Amino acid sequence: MKTEIIIKDTHRGLRYEDGVMTGILEAGRHVIPREVNFPFYRTPKVEITLVDVRERDLTIKGQEILTADKVAIRVSIVVQFRVRDPRAAMHEVANYEERLYTDVQLAARRSLASMTLEEILTNRNRLSEDILRDVKEAAANYGVAILRADVKDLVFPGNLQEIMNRVLAAERTSQAQLVEARTKAETQRIDAEVKADAHRSEAEAQAAATKLAAQVAAEAIRVKTEAEVNALREREQAAEAYKAHPALMRLQELETLRELARTANARIYIGFDKHRELEPGPPRDE
Repeated sequence: MKTEIIIKDTHRGLRYEDGVMTGILEAGRHVIPREVNFPFYRTPKVEITLVDVRERDLTIKGQEILTADKVAIRVSIVVQFRVRDPRAAMHEVANYEERLYTDVQLAARRSLASMTLEEILTNRNRLSEDILRDVKEAAANYGVAILRADVKDLVFPGNLQEIMNRVLAAERTSQAQLVEARTKAETQRIDAEVKADAHRSEAEAQAAATKLAAQVAAEAIRVKTEAEVNALREREQAAEAYKAHPALMRLQELETLRELARTANARIYIGFDKHRELEPGPPRDE
């Protein structure tokens, strides 16, 4: 006669024959022969022990522990674990869950005993990391894998809790004031930048206007100078022409006299030689 056993995917089965483990049964249907006892023949006694391999939580509640600065706090820790090696979990320790509970508890005590209250408040992740690091290797020896370890709750003494609440309130006020100061400083900085940009734009505009005015003035001087130079060149050319052709000078003089004659108030002075003797004229009557 045989007996059938079904193992779910959430478990594994340890097969024992006469108390000796002969293998690990995976999920599925398995046939177990019944024990037969005859005077001259006996079949081994087969036993199946199921081991849960699902991910589970283990909570260590309300452990009162002294910190490095002698402050008593109560801590609750949650550990997520899974059985990786069913044989080691059942053979290496009497009860792997109780052993895991003890290992986590001791790891938490060691970690908190090395930390001050301020360190615990500012870096709670360190406690979780210390527990995970300390327990992970130890648990692997009895077939359990630690997936994560987190601090669930931290409870402080009553008077200390009140002080902490005041400290937290002061920190919030300080942070709000800091944010306000930063906002004000940023606003002032932006205003200063806007004013500086406006002054810079105004200065650039004035500089451009001054430069344009200087360019216009320089251009006017250049044109005037060029005109004067051209006039001097024309006079120089006229002088050269008069020098080469004296008759042209005489014609210019006559043209000038004609223009003067058209003006009633114009006076013409003709110079005479001072050394010329006056001719005797008729005697004047006394």
